[in-house]
Amino acid sequence: MKANLNKLTMAGVLIAIGIVYGDIGTSPLYVMNAIIGDQGHISNTTPDYIIGSISLIFWTLMIITTIKYVVITMRADNNHEGGIFALYALVRKRAKWLVWPALIGGAALLADGSLTPAVTVTSSIEGLKNQTIAGLHFSNSQSDVLVITTCVLLGLFLIQRFGTGTIGKSFGPIMVVWFGFLGVVGVINLLQYPAIIKAINPYYAFEVLFSPSNKVGIFILGSIFLATTGAEALYSDMGHVGKKNIYFTWPLVYLSLMLNYFGQGAWVINHAKDAAYATGSVNPFYSMLSSEVRPFAIIIATLAAIIASQALITGSYTLVDEAIGLRFLPRFIIKHPSNVRSQIYIATVNWLLCAVTLFVVWYFGSSEHMEAAYGLAITITMLSTTILLFEFLASKIKRVFAYTIASFFAIIEFIFFIASLVKFVKGGYVTFLIMMAILYVMIIWFFGNKRRDHYERESEYVSLNDYKGQLSALSKDNTIPYYTSNLVYMTKIKKDYQIKRNTIYSILDKEPKRAKVYWFVTVNETSSPYESNYTVDMLDTDNVVDVQLYLGFRKPQTVSIYLHQIVNNLIEQGIIEKQVQHYSTIKNRTVGDFKFIIINERPSDLALNTEITELDKQLISGRIFLQNITASPVSWYGLEFSNTVQETSPLFFNMQHDQYLVQKRILHPIHSRATKNIR
Repeated sequence: MKANLNKLTMAGVLIAIGIVYGDIGTSPLYVMNAIIGDQGHISNTTPDYIIGSISLIFWTLMIITTIKYVVITMRADNNHEGGIFALYALVRKRAKWLVWPALIGGAALLADGSLTPAVTVTSSIEGLKNQTIAGLHFSNSQSDVLVITTCVLLGLFLIQRFGTGTIGKSFGPIMVVWFGFLGVVGVINLLQYPAIIKAINPYYAFEVLFSPSNKVGIFILGSIFLATTGAEALYSDMGHVGKKNIYFTWPLVYLSLMLNYFGQGAWVINHAKDAAYATGSVNPFYSMLSSEVRPFAIIIATLAAIIASQALITGSYTLVDEAIGLRFLPRFIIKHPSNVRSQIYIATVNWLLCAVTLFVVWYFGSSEHMEAAYGLAITITMLSTTILLFEFLASKIKRVFAYTIASFFAIIEFIFFIASLVKFVKGGYVTFLIMMAILYVMIIWFFGNKRRDHYERESEYVSLNDYKGQLSALSKDNTIPYYTSNLVYMTKIKKDYQIKRNTIYSILDKEPKRAKVYWFVTVNETSSPYESNYTVDMLDTDNVVDVQLYLGFRKPQTVSIYLHQIVNNLIEQGIIEKQVQHYSTIKNRTVGDFKFIIINERPSDLALNTEITELDKQLISGRIFLQNITASPVSWYGLEFSNTVQETSPLFFNMQHDQYLVQKRILHPIHSRATKNIR
């Protein structure tokens, strides 16, 4: 697929429509509903209010989605990849402080994403109220809506572990039908009030902000912003579908969305004073459809909502995977349920997202209440992206032009942010608290690593070459019993054979561990699904081995199995001696036993260290705590059924501790005093 990213193809177009536009493409389900809600009731709306609102939607999609993201931001591709973390990776060398907008924007994007599946699926399922489909009549109960929504979402999260490659192939055609449906029903209703087209004129957008017919004033922008919440996905998914496919499909999607908004606006203007809508809430999307068409609309809307949710879930996996690579988040077990490199599954993220999404569904209880809280956090993400975009543009064009462009978008997005603040008390605090929790974890992990690296002096690393003589001698020292035949350390060997001192300390100092062969293994993940290669460096010895494993992303990291094979190969080649086992269930066994040593860092010694500030102690301790509760080395390297020994080691060996005793006097030995008395 990567080879076709720079080409415009029919398959690429279908994939783009199926993956990229789920969130922004389902916004017609709830945006007009939110705009009407700002007035209190549909009867309180006026033609000027509706036309102005549609004009705001049109120009928001034009300025934020089209110009900022499609035209400008997508030029900032990192090896064809997009998204806020990919953008940060491009500019992080320009200034250290840029990590802050990246952390804040990423946390906000993950947090706001928990509302997307909730609000889109709930909005689509609410269309079932008082409907008869395939002979089944659905009640007007919101509780039934919540139960069905929960079942749909649970099913969606449950299938993630199996991969969505097969059903994903149908996403494109379904979304093509969806966008075609939006456009057609929009045109049909638009023709009932053609004057709605004048909303294209930006004058009406400015007018409605200060019009007396607008009860909420500038805060209407909080509802308008819902129309563009999926804009970030266009940039984030660029690496999956390619720029050209987005460039080709976005105008078609934009047209389809606007035709539907025009149609909804025309319907509201024509029916605002109808007695049939005098009481209760009204969703223009479903209300403007005939009773014959509505069942089909509910089905296709539900499918579109599921696809939007699926895109959000897989996008969250990708975002977390990128954050792990940038050392923003601790390591999680990542699985690849299909042969597509970008198709990943992170169980921890999946079930956390599932729990938060279901909580949102039941806490808010209706899409109307969810809409009131939706969009606040994403304004923070967009502002963060603009800051990073400025640094990217400044590296390509004159700084004054970059500043002008970035300021233009920042001012508009800041106005949206201010307008969305009213959502904080209406439920936005939920996503804000989620964002702060994610941000806290990111800060602890990122800066905990930074501060640990700062205190980790050169003396914390030693050259394996300097100790290979001792290791060879220890292996032949018959005064020490064998600890194991093969002693294995999962450790990263740096340039010039630099290795953490605690590894050598574990072998020589804690308790001399005599082994026939000492193995130092590094696992490197590659982009080919099933690649399995390795290199061996004997360091001019016959029993000290540096092994570099190169495993495809779909290959299980069962290191013990691979190591057995490597040992067999080296024995057959005569590079290392046979490890004959006199007692074994395997006939003619020539490979000995293995012990894998896992070294866990001990943060307790930080309290005794006077050279580390209290803040740094908290950051480093928190970082180690997160490491211990996420993916353990045993599970990460597939050593659950291997003989593993876990040891603890101080973080730093050579930090000065204020724990030295001062000798004040010397007492004579007892036998000396006894002799003196006899005399």
